[in-house]
Amino acid sequence: MTNEEGWKDVAFNSRDPVYLQVVRLFMEKLVTGRLAAGQVIPSRRELASLLKINPNTAQKAYKEMEERRLIVTEGNAPSRVTEDAGVLRGIRAALVEEAADEFIAAVRRIGMPADELIELVRRKYDERQGGGAHD
Repeated sequence: MTNEEGWKDVAFNSRDPVYLQVVRLFMEKLVTGRLAAGQVIPSRRELASLLKINPNTAQKAYKEMEERRLIVTEGNAPSRVTEDAGVLRGIRAALVEEAADEFIAAVRRIGMPADELIELVRRKYDERQGGGAHD
């Protein structure tokens, strides 16, 4: 992946801190294969320029990713995506769980019973997969 490839046209929401949205963007790129284990990532300044964010925000995002062990920075070498298989496996689960928590919270406010919700999710999932009714 070139430094510019896949980093343009990112829209940030005004609800969440931008640095956490950058961390999430990296996690999504890892889960979808757009970033690979061990891959060199843009420098903090490059990323700030590509995403049109403050360099301090990019620095904060990198610090957060280092603390979560998503990226590794050694000395003056460029930062790289972790090669830790356990961390990489956990990213997908964390993203799915976060999405499920947000979804469930929204549906609970509406008061939908769990059995109706589960059936709706199955039906919508099947529709998106191009399948028919759930067996």
